[in-house]
Amino acid sequence: MGDVNGFIASGITEVPVVIIETDEGVEGVALGSDHDLARIFPALEGQDPRGVSALYDRMLAHVFKAGHNGATFGGVATFDAALWDIKAKLVGEPLWRLLGATDRFVPGYASGLDIALSDERLAAFYESMAERGFTSGKLKGGRDVETDLRRLDIVRGALTRNTARPALMLDANESWNLKQAVRFVSAVEAEVDLTWIEEPLRRWDAHGHARLSRAVNAAVATGENLTGLEQFRSLFDLGGVDIVQSGAVWGITHFLRLAYAAHARDLPISPVGLTSNPAVTHAAAAVPNHLTAEVQDLAAPFGVVVDEEFVDGGIVLGDAPGAGLRIDEAAIESAREQGDWMQAAGPHVRPVRAGLMLTADAPEADSTPAPLSI
Repeated sequence: MGDVNGFIASGITEVPVVIIETDEGVEGVALGSDHDLARIFPALEGQDPRGVSALYDRMLAHVFKAGHNGATFGGVATFDAALWDIKAKLVGEPLWRLLGATDRFVPGYASGLDIALSDERLAAFYESMAERGFTSGKLKGGRDVETDLRRLDIVRGALTRNTARPALMLDANESWNLKQAVRFVSAVEAEVDLTWIEEPLRRWDAHGHARLSRAVNAAVATGENLTGLEQFRSLFDLGGVDIVQSGAVWGITHFLRLAYAAHARDLPISPVGLTSNPAVTHAAAAVPNHLTAEVQDLAAPFGVVVDEEFVDGGIVLGDAPGAGLRIDEAAIESAREQGDWMQAAGPHVRPVRAGLMLTADAPEADSTPAPLSI
């Protein structure tokens, strides 16, 4: 699994499980990030968990001096998802219904995190997703136009069992500069009707995204790595985003607020990476401008049971109270030797020369000096 910045050969990543206990015995369960939980929790301790929106703001205020941006936002988000789980359990309803949805079906698209897959394995993944009714898919790419065209055709071929014109997306994971993006997307669009280009530039480059959106036919999708509603202001003001994306790892309240901010501008929203925080799927069912959600895997994380199904090209949410998460702590404890995604290489580490190469597929020179001993 991985992207243009690198990959993890094992395909294993760690997803923390957070459980909030209450004095009435109701537990809130969430997946996401465990960053800064000890620093954030005093904002919640002793509070009524039903006041989720106020507690969300209380958590942000609690880390005001250093700021909530970055990894700390993930800790806030995981607590937030656990609070929503408690609130829905207290009234005995699935979260999607508590949030105001009437339809439990959430449209989705297939996403293989597939930069390192062979063509054969790429075809097998998207064929398995086509069997579940998916009609759209997202390819990781951005290094070589011919390679991406060949692999987009593989994705299209697998998905045509459900539609004559599958929606095809390309994700470059912030690896280009502006003119690289214009040239690359233009070359792809000469052969493929590209639905959107995702994270073509650095996440904060609102001017660049706006210029790119005007230069290509594909929609520009970005925002999954922005940690806070305020970080979207420039993208909104300058017209730098066509598909507003929200990282599922940033939680439910962030998703809801961002969805309504986008809706006020007639923009659709799309959550990214639901495996890391499945509860956000419930929020997607409840907003008026949800477009499609990223489905990376048909299986739940190890040791986690999620009350949902993948059918008809999307996610069908269940009736279990709360977010529908059940944790098998014994299974998790017995498999703690599974591996670690915090390693020196992989999609979580940006290459030194990303966006600074004349050719996108140029090899990187290893000019790292020998380390000092300490």
